[in-house]
Amino acid sequence: MMNEYVANESRYEQMEYRRCGRTGVLLPKVSLGMWHNFGGVDDYERSRTILRHAFDQGITHLDLANNYGPPYGSAEETLGRVMDEDLRPYRDELFISTKAGYDMWPGPYGEWGSRKYLMASLNQSLKRMRLDYVDLFYTHRFDPNTPMEETLQALVDIVRQGKALYVGISNWPLEATRFAINYLRERDVPPLIYQGKLNMLNKAPMEDGILDLCHQEGVGFIAFSPLAQGLLTDRYLNGIPTDSRMARGKFLRKEMLTDELLAQIQQWNAEAESKGMTLAEWALRWILKQQGVTSVLVGASSVEQLDKNLRVIKG
Repeated sequence: MMNEYVANESRYEQMEYRRCGRTGVLLPKVSLGMWHNFGGVDDYERSRTILRHAFDQGITHLDLANNYGPPYGSAEETLGRVMDEDLRPYRDELFISTKAGYDMWPGPYGEWGSRKYLMASLNQSLKRMRLDYVDLFYTHRFDPNTPMEETLQALVDIVRQGKALYVGISNWPLEATRFAINYLRERDVPPLIYQGKLNMLNKAPMEDGILDLCHQEGVGFIAFSPLAQGLLTDRYLNGIPTDSRMARGKFLRKEMLTDELLAQIQQWNAEAESKGMTLAEWALRWILKQQGVTSVLVGASSVEQLDKNLRVIKG
């Protein structure tokens, strides 16, 4: 058993915060994503240690989704347990988000963007996390078959019910995002933030105009997969380790690491080293330099890995 947790008194001196669009919300430059390493298959005490350490370093924003795990829902259950054991006294200092959009349970109401699904999913998430409300609730992906008005009105009503303080959108195309911003703003529930995949290997939000739109409209932007699931670290500089995510082949396939890509990563690594940085730090700094970016979401399988990524806030 761990000793009773008391947060680091200097935690807010460890972190830098950025205003999220044109709102009153400040988010840490580095936020903690709980997609991997916090599920039911992971060691609970290790997950708990990482979460405590993250807060001790000033990471106030914890990002989840209904199907994070594995198994689905278990990352939220981990957070709920840590809330009860450690973080409950600090609830008002935390900014907790979750999402719904991808498959979560069987049948026609277990994914996408219907009012039925979004409302039910958030109710389930709140129970798993042992929370009365989340600070931020996202629609996790664009649903081409449900009227946008239905999805967005569900977000409006979720805020009015007090189950979320803010709403956001993730992985929506440009024109749908423009519609969403206007729809939500007209109903006095302006979107707080857009979550999109952005890294040195995937610049789609910049190329598609999403990042510019968010900046112009006063909507924050938070980047997920900033290290391209480990490609933009020292993990693959000399090939594919047998214990790596790419070796397991679920989210990264071996054929993705072409000779051309490996040469590019090695070049960036050399540039980073010439500046006294790791490749990961170089990649995170690149994202944070882009106009309109509020925060980057990093994962962590250990305290040491998290600390390496936190070096980016020093520059």
